[in-house]
Amino acid sequence: MFEQSQIQEFKEAFGCIDQDRDGVIKKQDLKETYAQLGKLNVKDEELEEMLNEGKGPINFTVFLTLFGEKLNGTDPEDTILSAFKLFDPNGTGFVNKDEFRRLLMNQADKFTAEEADQAFALAPIDPTGNIDYKSLCYTITHGDEKEESKDMHSFMTL
Repeated sequence: MFEQSQIQEFKEAFGCIDQDRDGVIKKQDLKETYAQLGKLNVKDEELEEMLNEGKGPINFTVFLTLFGEKLNGTDPEDTILSAFKLFDPNGTGFVNKDEFRRLLMNQADKFTAEEADQAFALAPIDPTGNIDYKSLCYTITHGDEKEESKDMHSFMTL
């Protein structure tokens, strides 16, 4: 379900929450963790609700399973498509490359020109300068078929 590096990160997070280091996250552990984060007025009902998601003691295996269920609940392709649709109010399936580049370089986590170029490297762009974002989303979530077939060709010629 997770890569080894992710499991290690979850293990570190679990260790931070398991304040008394007994291998199980309890209400007091959550309360102390929230206090360290500056939230002192957490209601017991809220904490119990969190703990009840584990349907029993929350050891590391249960903790990992809970995160897996939460993270796998969203389809990355649908999430990416939804984000692109914000820039396609008419629902054409395309966004203008120049306009999108301008947004990437001027909004939120501003891209550099080089980062924007890298972002468009795999983007299917039509002759009028529009990105087929549905195809791009497929490539992002399933891989680039051209690259995979090139890799397979290289492998087969060995």
